[in-house]
Amino acid sequence: MDVTYYGHSTVELHVDNTSILIDPFITPNPHTDVLADDLDPDIILISHGHQDHIADAKTVAAQSKADVITNFEIANWLQERGIDTTKPVNHGGTIETSVADITYVNAVHSSVLPDGSYGGNPGGFIIQTDTETLYFSGDTALHSDMKLHGDRYQIGTAFLCVGGTFTMNAEDAVEALDFLQCDEAIGMHYDTFPPIEIDHDEAKQVFDEHGKTLRLLDADTTYQT
Repeated sequence: MDVTYYGHSTVELHVDNTSILIDPFITPNPHTDVLADDLDPDIILISHGHQDHIADAKTVAAQSKADVITNFEIANWLQERGIDTTKPVNHGGTIETSVADITYVNAVHSSVLPDGSYGGNPGGFIIQTDTETLYFSGDTALHSDMKLHGDRYQIGTAFLCVGGTFTMNAEDAVEALDFLQCDEAIGMHYDTFPPIEIDHDEAKQVFDEHGKTLRLLDADTTYQT
């Protein structure tokens, strides 16, 4: 699977001939040179309602006609703004698509939409394709539900927030890998704003000391899992 990282927590998965875009934060994103108008995903996943995860969801969904998988409250919010391709889900629910089974799982965070309305409960995603299983944590603290994911799924790669302040830092994220029974993380939610700036070498060293791998990808680059 090819993974394109646009910076912050925005990633695009390329599965066969299908594109899955997660947490589209493009226009206000200082790291990416990509334009929202350039994106044409088949599926959009939204973990929670904060601006730095949903900024371009309406624009990209409207132009692409992508299925939008997100919690019930965000799905309704988008429907009220003309997006009729939403597929609402809640914690523990699974949406079956042509290329992956996508399960919405718990995250310990907050969620409010850009206009101040209620954004429902925040979450992450377990993404199961025919060949591999990925975990996208969403914005979250370390939490014990990750142990359940590790017991239940064979997770090959985990997308984990590492910026601290509002989410896990590197020390918590490497413990999350232990819970998930996974050896490799792609970092996200770091460096975009001063409170979440990190020392890359120090963060990677934390993982190295635990026999784990942390990949901190440059924005607009593609990595193959």
